[in-house]
Amino acid sequence: MNKEIYLFYKNKKIKIKVKDCNFLEMSFGLMFSNKEKAKALLFEFKKERKIIIHSFFVFYPFLALWCDKKNKILEIKKVYPFSFTIIPKFSSKKLIEIPLNKKYKNYKKILQDFPSIRKI
Repeated sequence: MNKEIYLFYKNKKIKIKVKDCNFLEMSFGLMFSNKEKAKALLFEFKKERKIIIHSFFVFYPFLALWCDKKNKILEIKKVYPFSFTIIPKFSSKKLIEIPLNKKYKNYKKILQDFPSIRKI
């Protein structure tokens, strides 16, 4: 289901349209998707935990945002294709994957000054 959410960091409120993923969709994420047609994905978990991801079969870079239950951004990483293991520093309740395509280019500009953004 598509929905709009607000993300928070540094006194900024960022509105983004995401696809709320079910369990099966969470297991695939952005894998095998077309870069320009890909949508931002929201993975929401019942409990806070370290959400570890990979980018096998994702053929383009994307931003991974780990957030708390109130959508406060805890960590951001720029993830490149075929990265083995991406481990966040913090436990989180939500993960948002934002494809770096034309549709979401403004989010990269907004989030690029986040202090913990790292290229993986």
